[in-house]
Amino acid sequence: MTSEQWKKIREICDKLSKVTYENLTKIIRLEQTGSSSAAQKLDDSFQNDVDAWMGGGTCFSMTWHLYQVFVDMGFKPRLVMGHKRKERNIHCALILPDNASSPLAPATEYLFDPGYLIFDPLPIPQPPPFGTGTAFFPLVPNCVRLDRPSADAMSLWTGGAGAPMKLRFDYPVEGVSVEEFKQHWNESFYREMMTYPVLNRLDRERGVQYYYQKGNLVTRDANGSRMERIEVPDRVETLSRVFDLKPELIERALHILEK
Repeated sequence: MTSEQWKKIREICDKLSKVTYENLTKIIRLEQTGSSSAAQKLDDSFQNDVDAWMGGGTCFSMTWHLYQVFVDMGFKPRLVMGHKRKERNIHCALILPDNASSPLAPATEYLFDPGYLIFDPLPIPQPPPFGTGTAFFPLVPNCVRLDRPSADAMSLWTGGAGAPMKLRFDYPVEGVSVEEFKQHWNESFYREMMTYPVLNRLDRERGVQYYYQKGNLVTRDANGSRMERIEVPDRVETLSRVFDLKPELIERALHILEK
């Protein structure tokens, strides 16, 4: 890729990093339409404009947004699904081959995983015997490690502030078709996580991550993690402030969940 292309890619990633990961708009759209396929088509990521997004996005909408942008740039990204323990196709990301790689060496490929708040393109290591099979990235507040034991498999590990690295997802690097990706996206509307609020935001400038689930707010930085319980009367105001979402959007989604 040229320096100008890389500049544009980094600008796109930086813009996307300011979007909150949240399932509230997903809950609202499912309630509005009554079906996952209709709710998916209503997703702002189909508009290909982050500024027009209703609130934030999940791994599917963020990844789909990047996929569309890269295709429009003339690249050939691959959509990949992430498996977690016994749960298959629970996460997604994409792999972008570098078109400018030397024909005399294995092509360099990059992992983009915005749904896991990784907004840096991560060079994927070559598996043995071509490479070490592993690569470490000291990101803040969560460092990342990619393991590539074979040509068709890769795993994502994260850790931070002295905590041990944890296996997050396994990715078959071959990727899936657009049709299969959208089918897994449809299925995600009926997973257990759609029964409670999940919000996740990264402040890249300060190196702080905020994560909210089931009434608990976790704040993670270079010094470690701390958790606080958010009481019901404070919930809307706190979530709106921390995750940069409109109070009425939060209230609407919580009302749907309460029903």
